Amino acid sequence: MSPKKAKKRAEGASSNVFSMFEQAQIQEFKEAFTIMDQNRDGFIDKNDLRDTFAALGRLNVKQEEIDDMLKEAPGPINFTVFLTMFGEKLKGADPEETILNAFKVFDPEGTGILKREFVTDMLTTQADRFSPEEMEQMFAAFPPDVAGNLDYKNLVHIITHGEEKDQE
Repeated sequence: MSPKKAKKRAEGASSNVFSMFEQAQIQEFKEAFTIMDQNRDGFIDKNDLRDTFAALGRLNVKQEEIDDMLKEAPGPINFTVFLTMFGEKLKGADPEETILNAFKVFDPEGTGILKREFVTDMLTTQADRFSPEEMEQMFAAFPPDVAGNLDYKNLVHIITHGEEKDQE
């Protein structure tokens, strides 16, 4: 092997997207990819995104929104591309911002709150399912308000900083 090829291979090895994440994280991304790949063809396409949004209760997603999401990928979205896209989005991201962005997917209006029933449904039916005991523990630590709303912005602040945000 020529020195040039050896150098190129070494550069490629260090930029391997699978080395950016721990094995448990890769498994979680794989579960998310599998949930989104509704037709199970190994790629996430327009129909998969539309079906994923529908499963999350968003039925009137504009075609432009889906097209814009797909344009972020360099080509067809297989698992490696999916993982690479997350790696690029998370690179240098503040953990608080990263977790908040995950919640914002379920809060398209940006209210900062989610219904207790919705959170329970999502956490007990998708990917790494929470048990009823885990749900009780979570709501004991982070109780919803009297209307059943979970203030996820405060929840994320406590997760990442360890203390309750000052209520203004």
